[in-house]
Amino acid sequence: MTQSLEPGFSYSQAALRELVENVLAEAKRQGASSCDVDVSEGVGQSVSVRLGEVETIEYNRDKGVGVTLYVGQRKGHASTSDFSPAALAQTVGAALAIARYTAEDEAAGLADADQMASVFPELDLYHPWDLPVETAIDLARRCEDAARSVDGRISNSEGATVSSHVGQSIYGNSHGFIGLNVSSRHSISCAVIAQEGEAMQRDHWYSVARAAADLEAAEQVGRTAGERGIARLGARRIKTGDYPVLYDPSLAAGLIGHLVSAVSGGSLYRKASFLLDSLGQQVFSPIVQISEDPFLARGLASSSYDAEGVACRQRELVSDGVLNGWFLGSYSARKLGMKSTGNAGGNHNLIVAPTAGGFADMLKRLDTGLYVTELLGQGINGITGDYSRGAAGFWVENGRIVHPVEEITIAGNLKEMFRAIVAIGSDREMRGSKRVGSILVENMMVAGE
Repeated sequence: MTQSLEPGFSYSQAALRELVENVLAEAKRQGASSCDVDVSEGVGQSVSVRLGEVETIEYNRDKGVGVTLYVGQRKGHASTSDFSPAALAQTVGAALAIARYTAEDEAAGLADADQMASVFPELDLYHPWDLPVETAIDLARRCEDAARSVDGRISNSEGATVSSHVGQSIYGNSHGFIGLNVSSRHSISCAVIAQEGEAMQRDHWYSVARAAADLEAAEQVGRTAGERGIARLGARRIKTGDYPVLYDPSLAAGLIGHLVSAVSGGSLYRKASFLLDSLGQQVFSPIVQISEDPFLARGLASSSYDAEGVACRQRELVSDGVLNGWFLGSYSARKLGMKSTGNAGGNHNLIVAPTAGGFADMLKRLDTGLYVTELLGQGINGITGDYSRGAAGFWVENGRIVHPVEEITIAGNLKEMFRAIVAIGSDREMRGSKRVGSILVENMMVAGE
């Protein structure tokens, strides 16, 4: 590995690797059966502007070492931000002391050696942004100005923020595995308040990407935030009833997130999931296809290995509505009598295949019903799948938005909702670990007036 320093970092990759190797050796010297170490360093900058004035300028620089070790089937963990040899030895000692007083757990231990990643494709995750603070301030001002100029009814602003972050980490364990990750993440966001008479509505927009060149233009982010705020003026309730519901892409990603929670190891081995024993079963409508691709270039959830060094892999998670796999780390896999799926630390890029056109097409398919753009509260029962959320959005008739809607509740059961998906749009949300367009659910209970 190179000895040179990447821009902004205080440590070379070689220095971090040596630190990992030293901690592993120290853990063995102190009597640990096995050990894994994660060393990380991050550098970031964030600038916020409100009503044209600079509100905050923040810089952050952090580093840390996490040590997890085992004495037989006993586990201990400790961490430190001090990279000195004495501090690292003390951290190992602290983790060892915890392990010796912890009950034995037959599922504890490193991930299996034969599952360690051995191929590391170039994922193009590292794009540092040369962003002088003056330029960041200018971008934030342009973003907010664009939002406020959308309409005279934009009466106030919560501001615009421009952020940039780079980080590097090295993970190693007693199997001899060493993995390096260097990445960047940049964002532009804006939130404004629209007012008409006594009524006020807030909305926002943001863009996030690995490379600054992939961000939406600051002015576009601002315009979208402003337009969304103005569109919500005049919101009212609708009559209680059963209606088809169209989820905005950002909320559709949340629906897929409920799937991830339900089929993740912790929920499964604790028997706290509404999708227990659903492997190989029809979980979704037959139109639903979901793949996991950890190797997407510049993907926000891309990686060649998981938090335990296990090789990530591409797979078809859902085929024709049938669930093909779980999300497992080594611990939950052992509890279930299975193998890790390379998902310690969470899912990688989930891609939901579209079945329809863009937003206009999805409105036509909705015909008459509710288009939801905001959800409130956490009314999800992970054991039964019961679903009840406060919501806001728009009432649609004959494929056209008629008026904004607020102060309503939508309810159903996730099992039934998944099977009632009748269309998935091509208007994909690309700002997180789930790439999905708007989702149309055939029927839900809507409580209004």
